[in-house]
Amino acid sequence: MKGVNRFLAAWTTLVFVFFYLPIVILILFSFNESRLNIVWTGFTLEWYAALWRDSVLVRALKNSLIVATFTTIASVVLGTAGAWLLNRYHYRGASFLETLVFLPMIVPEVILGVSLLILFVTIGLQLGYTTIVISHVTFCFPFVMAAVQARLAGLDPSLEEAALDLGATPFQAFTKVMVPYLMPAIVSGALMSFTLSLDELIVTYFTASAGTRTLPLEIFGRVKKGLDPSLNAISTVFILVTVLAVVLTETLRRRNP
Repeated sequence: MKGVNRFLAAWTTLVFVFFYLPIVILILFSFNESRLNIVWTGFTLEWYAALWRDSVLVRALKNSLIVATFTTIASVVLGTAGAWLLNRYHYRGASFLETLVFLPMIVPEVILGVSLLILFVTIGLQLGYTTIVISHVTFCFPFVMAAVQARLAGLDPSLEEAALDLGATPFQAFTKVMVPYLMPAIVSGALMSFTLSLDELIVTYFTASAGTRTLPLEIFGRVKKGLDPSLNAISTVFILVTVLAVVLTETLRRRNP
């Protein structure tokens, strides 16, 4: 058994190295002085400073932040309301409806992107911020809904009943009792939605216009042209933001079981 455990430990280590070594190399080379970015020639912060002088890259970053912000707001509202309604009211077909809601989480992104593009073209909706936000909300709000449902699973029904007995209206009981109780799950789902929207590439590729290119699209377009040290810098910033959001999400989940 000791040999098996050592083999499994070595295999696990190899898998982690395989996944994370390229990321570590990318972060290290974001500080590389060489413009060719192939051989290490010295330490510099020039590429991080160059990011803010690149107007196209900054505009793409602003587009990503705008889309992620509106996506998060819409996802929080829809996800929280959906989880509450499915928990509060039981009716025939609820399980089927819940399955449909979570389906975008497992559908391949290419299929989701193409189907949304066909829908927008069919109804005559011009590609832009609206179509990107709608497409991002489609696969982001189920994550909020899942987080809120997990929180509702441990809900004591007497909390809302006590609020109603003390004179609160159903709306007041929901906003002043239930929402504070659900807030850790809502924040956790919101952070996850923001991160997913900020990083999304494939679905955005099918639903964005030329004037609403997000940062992942801009990075993808530049990578195809050749090596660019500034891409390592912006990718490092993206990685740090994503890791921070995931850590905050996990911290909130652990502190509020």
